[in-house]
Amino acid sequence: MIDPTLAQQIVESATDFAIITFDEHGNITSWNPGAEAILGWSPEEAIGQHGRIIFTEEDQAAGSPEHELGRARSDGRAVNERFHLRQNGSRFWGSGLMMPLKTGPGFLKIVRDRTKEREVARRLASLTDALPGFVFEADADGHYVQTNVRFKTYTGRSDRELLGDRWLEAIHPKHRDRARDAWAEAIRTGNPFDETFMVADGDGEYRCFACRGIPEQDHQGRVLRWIGTCIDVENEAKARAMLEDLNLSLEHTVTDQVAALEESQRSLVAEVAERERVEEALRQSQKMEAIGQLTGGVAHDFNNLLTVILGSIDLLARPDLAEQKRQRYLASIKETAERAAKLTNQLLAFARRQPLKAEHFDVVERLRQGMEVLKTVSGSRVEIDLQVRCEPCVVHADPNQFETAILNMTVNARDAMEGEGRLTLLVEEREGIPATRGHAAVEGRFIAVAVSDTGSGISAEDLPRVFEPFFTTKDVGKGTGLGLSQVFGFAKQSGGDIVIESGADEGATFTLYLLRADERETHGDSDLTPPTATAPPSGGGCVLLVEDNQLVGEFAAHLIGDLGYGNMWVPSGQEALAMIEAEPKKFDIVFTDVVMPGISGIELAETLRSRFPELPVVLTSGYSHVLAAEGSHGFDLLQKPYTAEGLARVLRSAMSK
Repeated sequence: MIDPTLAQQIVESATDFAIITFDEHGNITSWNPGAEAILGWSPEEAIGQHGRIIFTEEDQAAGSPEHELGRARSDGRAVNERFHLRQNGSRFWGSGLMMPLKTGPGFLKIVRDRTKEREVARRLASLTDALPGFVFEADADGHYVQTNVRFKTYTGRSDRELLGDRWLEAIHPKHRDRARDAWAEAIRTGNPFDETFMVADGDGEYRCFACRGIPEQDHQGRVLRWIGTCIDVENEAKARAMLEDLNLSLEHTVTDQVAALEESQRSLVAEVAERERVEEALRQSQKMEAIGQLTGGVAHDFNNLLTVILGSIDLLARPDLAEQKRQRYLASIKETAERAAKLTNQLLAFARRQPLKAEHFDVVERLRQGMEVLKTVSGSRVEIDLQVRCEPCVVHADPNQFETAILNMTVNARDAMEGEGRLTLLVEEREGIPATRGHAAVEGRFIAVAVSDTGSGISAEDLPRVFEPFFTTKDVGKGTGLGLSQVFGFAKQSGGDIVIESGADEGATFTLYLLRADERETHGDSDLTPPTATAPPSGGGCVLLVEDNQLVGEFAAHLIGDLGYGNMWVPSGQEALAMIEAEPKKFDIVFTDVVMPGISGIELAETLRSRFPELPVVLTSGYSHVLAAEGSHGFDLLQKPYTAEGLARVLRSAMSK
């Protein structure tokens, strides 16, 4: 495992290569020491500028920077050999490779100075200057890279002035459209370009031929370089004879050029492989760091809760404890356990492992019902303004998790304003989710709930971390750092997202996007605060308890017995299935954990539903990725940790169906 510091050292040590990263628009986002050594700009001068600064003026005018980005985006990589520009205005021949980043939107470009290798090509140029015709080299986009002396003399233009369509000036006006179309077709298909045109001054015809150069094409078959000639038809025989005389020298030159290009390609591939290895090492290191932070945060909060519970239990063991204190310690244990359960649910929501009970509901109706709770939480010095731009605003999501998310966003806004300011809740329909946090934009119809505050805003340093579990800028003891992580997990698991707009001293807006429901029918009218009904009385019957954890199994068996049910406990789904098949009429209900070795609780429940459809099954779980992804498959579900009241209610309900 390579730590980030070592990985950075590896990148910075590659001084023979300019290693540059760009955002999706082509703006420079990183600049290694090799880039500074080869190109001349310091990181402070380069970062933030568009990548076109390293392209020559003629390449910029011809759109080469944009074409290179487009090829990298569509083909997975773009290889180019061309003149590049240094800060001092000088040029060098650079061999470059650009490809998309694997870690998010953006691009990586690696450039090596190949000016010396380019000298090999000059020998070829000296030979082509002797030919009685025009000779040119063009890049993958059809832009001229180099022409021979005769072409320059005839057109009166330099190489840089012949880029784009300026080369057409050497062709008679009535043939230019045909020349342009034929050249574009050759670039598109990779087939040779072979046409006969009248020259601009009308003095004779020229046969123009262009074919693939060396290397001919990249890994996806795109032609990288074109080498072409335009020879006076009357002098074609003379030109061919000269080419034959120069054939041996040309072969040697091309061989040298191929060797230089192959070496360049090997170096680039090796550097790309090293870069990918470093990126993977960085990702793994970041994962380990995140796991460490998460584990430390969980341990810290649970140790605090356990301290209260264990201390209260010790005090309850005193023989002379007054009844009033006993009740206080029992209440403290219950309250602390409920806080632990809430902490677990927040972690599961962030991890997108919390089973959601999605239904259609009107967001505006929910907000209006819960407005009094939000006002109480915010305090009297916070003014709440609800702005509605769509009615009804129906979504398909878990309404309880939605209310928790709004409550967490409200508390976050209140704290950002230090208890005084204006809180605005805007609800409207929007088309799509904008690109955020390195993720591409998402198409679709969404209901957006934007929560804006007039607080101090979020700094650029803290902005990328606000959804990390246990990350908080609040003072010690004033926040767990899990509120916004719950919102993030709920949004992602519901098929939406959350977007932040903020800056220091500018306030903040958190916009929750949820998929708009196609149906306009809503279900359920649950309040923000859950009912506190007492446990319903037992109707009797025998419960088959399936629980692989011995401590939980023994406790649950005693609890079921105390509720007035007969029961039998087995530690696996296999034993439960065998017992029911042996005595189908013995049990009135099955109460099974979900996550178990062998047959899972859901597999057991599905098997029982097909073989014994009259036997009700209740699931229980504290965590299950299957439940989070697929739901409870139509079975009643009791979340762990559960209370005696909750267990009695779900058993009674399932048996009465």
